[in-house]
Amino acid sequence: MTQKRTIFEDVGDQNQKADTAIQAGVIDRGRAKGARGAIRVWLMILFGLVAIMIAVGGLTRLTDSGLSITEWKPVTGALPPMSEQVWIEEFEKYKQIPEYQLQNKGMSLSEFKTIFWWEWGHRQLGRFIGLVWAVGFFGFLAARKIPTGWTAKLLLLGALGGLQGAVGWWMVSSGLTGTMLDVASYRLATHLGLAFVILGFISWFVFQLGLSEKDLMQRRRGREARLFGYGKGLMYLTFAQILLGALVAGIDAGRNYIDWPLMAGGFFPPDMFSLTPWWRNFFEDDGLVQFTHRMVGYALFIFGIIVWRISRKSGNVHVRFGYNMVLAMMFLQMVLGIVTVMYSAPWQIAIVHQVGAVALWVLVIRARFGAGFPPPQSVRG
Repeated sequence: MTQKRTIFEDVGDQNQKADTAIQAGVIDRGRAKGARGAIRVWLMILFGLVAIMIAVGGLTRLTDSGLSITEWKPVTGALPPMSEQVWIEEFEKYKQIPEYQLQNKGMSLSEFKTIFWWEWGHRQLGRFIGLVWAVGFFGFLAARKIPTGWTAKLLLLGALGGLQGAVGWWMVSSGLTGTMLDVASYRLATHLGLAFVILGFISWFVFQLGLSEKDLMQRRRGREARLFGYGKGLMYLTFAQILLGALVAGIDAGRNYIDWPLMAGGFFPPDMFSLTPWWRNFFEDDGLVQFTHRMVGYALFIFGIIVWRISRKSGNVHVRFGYNMVLAMMFLQMVLGIVTVMYSAPWQIAIVHQVGAVALWVLVIRARFGAGFPPPQSVRG
């Protein structure tokens, strides 16, 4: 005979069934969760390698080493010259390009080896980054550990990395013929800009993977839309300033007009539009290029203060702290830029300025992410 159950027992059983149903359908269950933590660590490794790559690329440019390898051999180029005869052959190839004939004529083989190793190391690091991406991506893919919706995102990083290699050769090839002593500045800006795009995607993905999908959805409800939008503008303006910095580096514009805040004694540099057609001056005139970099730097700092003031109205202490860090780094980066110019861009200071750009870029992205997905806090903050 069936025993009667009280209403309390029925409710309890129903609650247990409801809990079971809910647990079976939560966002983070099963493959939807994937190996978020492991993928995040892998992306952090990639982030560190790309940041190092940007620094090595900057040093390669500052030491005038980028044109020492005159061929693009993605596979066989991984091996350096293994005999004195091969070294001589590589040196003979270098002697055929304008940089040697117009600037480094008479360079010894030992001096050539120095710049060769810089460029070879730069390319080798690029190959290693590609290998780390491929091992990680295909490993997680084979193990079916990639969270739902993340395969395309992680594949995008590999595609951008491959594109970066092609853009790098497109940049180098511009300095192998004609009368140019260096690579085309706009190609250098494209190469560096793409590196920062890759770094930006990795950063955003790392921030996202640091939270579960459920937490992301919950935090998004508290998004500070106005600050999130201003953060986007700040990110774009920061990126534009980075591209202008690449143009400055591409034509060594940072080693001229070393007075500040004036340029050659005036607000405007002399003969700003001496090249024809006129648009070439924005890429090739050292005075105009440096002037533009300075003016956008001032605009970026002013806009950064405006966004920081808006962030002070946020009730979330983490959001405010994120924009505090941005403003502090922005001020430091501006000081570094001034010092770099006033000392005629020695490589020791110039590379610190470039690394500062990486730090600022990531902090801007981090602050925007914080405004878009603000962490919870108590009423006391």
